[in-house]
Amino acid sequence: MPEAILSYHESALFRAGEPHRILAGAIHYFRVHPDQWQDRLARLKAMGANTVDTYVAWNFHQPRQDQTPDFSGWRDLGRFIDLSAAEGLDVIVRPGPYICAEWDNGGFPAWLTGIPGIGLRCLDPVFTSAVEDWFDVLLPIIASRQTPDGGPVVAVQIENEYGSYGDDHDYIRWNRRVLEERGITELLFTADGGNDYFLDGGAIEGTWATATLGSRGDEAVATWQRRRPGEPFFNVEFWGGWFDHWTEHHHVRDVAEAAGETRKILDLDGSVCIYMAHGGTNFGLWSGSNHDGKKLQPTVTSYDSDAPIAENGALTPKFHALRAEFFRAQGLDELPELAPELLEPAAVLQAQTLPVTQGTGLLDMVREAGEPVASVKPLSFEQLGLDAGMVLYSAAAILPGLPDKPAETPLRILGLNDRAHIWVDGEFAGILDDVNAAEGLKVTGTGVSVKLEILVENQGRINYGPLTGHGKGILGGVLVNQRYTFHWTQTPVALTEWGDAELGRLASAEFQAEAPADTYLALPGFGKGFVWINGFLLGRYWSIGPQVTLYVPAPLIRKGANSIKVLELEKSGTAVELRKEAHLGPVEKGPAAAAGL
Repeated sequence: MPEAILSYHESALFRAGEPHRILAGAIHYFRVHPDQWQDRLARLKAMGANTVDTYVAWNFHQPRQDQTPDFSGWRDLGRFIDLSAAEGLDVIVRPGPYICAEWDNGGFPAWLTGIPGIGLRCLDPVFTSAVEDWFDVLLPIIASRQTPDGGPVVAVQIENEYGSYGDDHDYIRWNRRVLEERGITELLFTADGGNDYFLDGGAIEGTWATATLGSRGDEAVATWQRRRPGEPFFNVEFWGGWFDHWTEHHHVRDVAEAAGETRKILDLDGSVCIYMAHGGTNFGLWSGSNHDGKKLQPTVTSYDSDAPIAENGALTPKFHALRAEFFRAQGLDELPELAPELLEPAAVLQAQTLPVTQGTGLLDMVREAGEPVASVKPLSFEQLGLDAGMVLYSAAAILPGLPDKPAETPLRILGLNDRAHIWVDGEFAGILDDVNAAEGLKVTGTGVSVKLEILVENQGRINYGPLTGHGKGILGGVLVNQRYTFHWTQTPVALTEWGDAELGRLASAEFQAEAPADTYLALPGFGKGFVWINGFLLGRYWSIGPQVTLYVPAPLIRKGANSIKVLELEKSGTAVELRKEAHLGPVEKGPAAAAGL
């Protein structure tokens, strides 16, 4: 077996036998348009990094169980690694199978987590068999790019922050063995939070333990010296910024604070990876959700994360501050000049307001969005084989009351995930979500049968904690007062599969472009929904904020005619705007603790 290029001895890290320090930044290939990979990697290199770190999102490559994993185009992991090598960067790969990452379902495919009774992230044979099948396809791409074969891959992570989830150490050992049996010969490591609790759950003997944290790195170093003697300290996720949930403010971390915390680790001879160096975008329906024990917390479309390299590639003040720390750690107090092209702002389209031509109404649109499936009880997204999007549930129900004496009755939904728009005989009745669905809303009846239609939106699958893999749709039932409603028809609304026929019925706007360039799409007057650019599902928008504009990268823009399509769920505006600057919302700026760092 070839020797790993990275090794350690007496708390010192070596690369090919020479003293080494990892100065890394995270960039996720699945969050950056592939035409921009090289540019973003070049910017990371200019920051003084010697290594790029990326997760691998299983569901991005294999959303269907019967589908051969796709590694072409945007999903060409091998090309991303090769481009990293061309920029002179080492590569750390974190293949999961669980990645968290504020990514839908923590990277797990919905078909996997939807298997009844499956045990995730443990030695459940159904789970481990599926992981082995996935790794059989994935790992050769990584293994063939390790340093003995002239590639840049220098380390591979085992699982991800397992100490935050479980304590099945045999599962972690199994994960290590599976990687080794499939050709991974570079240094393997685990990653967990920076204290004893997380180490207790996730670290194993004979394997390098690394830390994920955003502050108090000196305390973590002391913990590692006590708990992991002889191992060099590596903060594999230094949270230099933070992500945003809908309904919150945009999180911004103080530049001096982030740089100072980085310096603490470097001054103690540690290695560090900035998470994120470039955050990118949760395009399509890939943004995940958290859950605070009371309510769902869906993540916004932008994954800018207040990173040193902004969502559009701009070099921020944080970039320059961290660059100074990275070069200082290499013994260079005088910074080399940046290439002029890195300092030039990206080209942007002319700002303009575009009138919107209204399309087919929402209810009419979703009624015809897919093949209906009949059942006695409501079916979940997983039972319908739908990973993302929406489902229209329809049933007949008798609402209590008399023809000459209408009565109000509570309509309740048990196990609603996540958000429901409700119609009674085609008349809009209201919206319920995971917080108020069991309490319900009032509907008026006269003792006759009516048609209930409930459009349930999946706002992003939970990516962290014990509810990872939780199902979507109506998981319990629908109650009229205390009476269950049976015999349902479900119409899947598979937004990610919509083509010209479906998009041609949506609200639309058109614009001309002299050449491809970035732009920032705003939808004033609109409420909540989904937007497409030239047939590409850009992502979700929601007037509740914080995010106001959606980043549209230049490769999505065509020279000449361009189209915008909008599926609005609540209230339609009359125009959309192309703006020259991003507006990610009101800022929440403060100490690291305020953002959970």
